[in-house]
Amino acid sequence: MDELPIGRRVAYWRGRRKMSQQVFADRLGKSKSWVDKVERGVRRLDKFSVVYEIADVLQVDVQLLLGKDVERRPETQNCIDQVEVEEIRAALERYDQMSAFFRAVPHSPPLAEMHKAVSHAWLTYQHAKYGVLARMLPKLLRDAQAADSAYATGAEAKDAAHLLGQVYQIASSALRKVGEHELSWLAADRSIAVSQRAGDQLLAGLASFRVGSALLALGRVRPALEVNVNIANRLAPAYEPAHKGERLSVYGMLLLNGAMAAARIGDSATVRDLLCGAEQASLELGGDFNHYWTSFGPTNVQLHRCAAAVELGDGRAAVDTHEKIDVVGFNALLPERRAHHFLDIARGYTQIGNIEKASEMLLEGDRLAPSEIRCRPLAHEVLSDVLRRTRGTPPAPIAELAEQMGVGV
Repeated sequence: MDELPIGRRVAYWRGRRKMSQQVFADRLGKSKSWVDKVERGVRRLDKFSVVYEIADVLQVDVQLLLGKDVERRPETQNCIDQVEVEEIRAALERYDQMSAFFRAVPHSPPLAEMHKAVSHAWLTYQHAKYGVLARMLPKLLRDAQAADSAYATGAEAKDAAHLLGQVYQIASSALRKVGEHELSWLAADRSIAVSQRAGDQLLAGLASFRVGSALLALGRVRPALEVNVNIANRLAPAYEPAHKGERLSVYGMLLLNGAMAAARIGDSATVRDLLCGAEQASLELGGDFNHYWTSFGPTNVQLHRCAAAVELGDGRAAVDTHEKIDVVGFNALLPERRAHHFLDIARGYTQIGNIEKASEMLLEGDRLAPSEIRCRPLAHEVLSDVLRRTRGTPPAPIAELAEQMGVGV
């Protein structure tokens, strides 16, 4: 794609956005003839201001139109790059459900196949294979939307809606990891409405959890705290004995997410209360489970206790908690959770000035799940901080990791 003339790239992205030349011309304030000449290479695009206008209309990074940095760089080969973000954005821009209101969808994948694909996507996410996930998400989103439209009525309607709600949540989580917070919020918000149609309170609760995570990433901390706590109160297990394990898991994750939001604003009392509530739920659950893909249990509560301490600026408390985590329980968690913790505790070690241990945690996370360290903007910030505070020449492994990630002091 980066070798194509700019006019061909414009035509490609216009087609991806399902715009006719006339619609595209109208949005640019140009004539259809002008667009046609640009796409055929008859007319040159020699003004950057015009290229930027085109990129804005097509909703793509201007670098994609200029043919720069489109190839997958070695340091991001397992991450979600700009091309894939645009693919996911295009899939989220589809409104197949509304189209189906007026005309039946001619084809959609069988729901049995969709169940397998969605389960595979969840596992891909929890194993922190973000590059692989990014390449499957656009098609999975389109297929899930088509299935939800095709089965809008009848016995399979709720099942199809449930699958689409899950796919939106997977997309939301993956996009948040790589810093696409607005898109993450959009996907999570879509999941709320679809989950309600699916008639599943727990799926809707998890959709609220994803919304809270996206809001927190966007810096909208108080709304993030409110949505997590409000929905947790409505899902309190005491009021609904059915599916107790699943309910405890979703309830507990909402409390943990609320604790992270409270920590962001320095509300240590609320952090303590929410963590205690989550710990009680985990003890009632009786172990670490992956109900509704939550990885909730006593070990995950301890990981969040560390993370909340780091957010509060108490690196010593985070490190002390880290050193007491049950090793067996920790090693049983899936790679995304463990590598995420290594990143959190690396921040904790930097707060107490132990740069050597912070480096060790980053390297441990990279060995376990490279995408969790190399793809996340936060990891780049932590590594940059480690390099800046390292006395003399950094150890060879951390210097090599920095080079591979493209991180400097």
